[in-house]
Amino acid sequence: MLTIAQERQARIAELLREEQFLAINTLAERLGISLATARRDLDELEQAGVLRRTHGGAVSVNQVGQDTTHAARSVSRQAEKAAIAAVAAGMIAEGDAVFLDAGTTALEVAKILSGRKGLTLISNGLDIIAELSRGDGNGIYSVGGEFTDTNRSYRGPLAENFVRQFNADKLILNASSIDLDRGTICTSNPVNASIQKAMIEVSRRVIVVADHSKFTKSSLSVTTRIEDVGVIITDVGAKSIVDTVPEKLRRKFVIAN
Repeated sequence: MLTIAQERQARIAELLREEQFLAINTLAERLGISLATARRDLDELEQAGVLRRTHGGAVSVNQVGQDTTHAARSVSRQAEKAAIAAVAAGMIAEGDAVFLDAGTTALEVAKILSGRKGLTLISNGLDIIAELSRGDGNGIYSVGGEFTDTNRSYRGPLAENFVRQFNADKLILNASSIDLDRGTICTSNPVNASIQKAMIEVSRRVIVVADHSKFTKSSLSVTTRIEDVGVIITDVGAKSIVDTVPEKLRRKFVIAN
């Protein structure tokens, strides 16, 4: 027989499977329990590896050890990615030199920028370069190196050395996950993190593009800290999570409608 506490915690785990984020106030209200009891339940579930505590609530544990395939990511959350891309593209001015990190959200940005003129565009993403080449009136540079089919990109020491030859105004940076509790932006492995760090080194302003699913995952490799980027653009699905973070970090976020 399950105890009352075990039944309640099983219900919490079920709610987390249905929702991206559970605020502690909402949880206490739904289950008719005190905030102290809700905190205790979340602490015990975190110790059991069921969830991860965040500012003001909890998210389910979902470790990203390896990126999903490019084909799978290219058809997921398309509306959200398009909204994010529109905001990001609006931050690019004529004359800018822009790095576009390989990834499906940055690809949506590339689709917009390919129709612009007067830009210098650099990317390690094969599909991004192909998209940019459809346009006319921009300078385009393709990063070379070791090719990986997972996100159809070039990476490794050769790619990093190529990246460091540039001086960019802005970087469109993808993320496998964003850990609000630790204040970090992460990717699935050290090789990807290494080329992203090289892009950050040579870019004046970092624009992170990440849909709401990235806030309920954790990843192996840290790329950079939230406080060190210019802005993080996400969709309305992340608003309830972003609203719980401290004001200093919350100012970094832009919600795309």
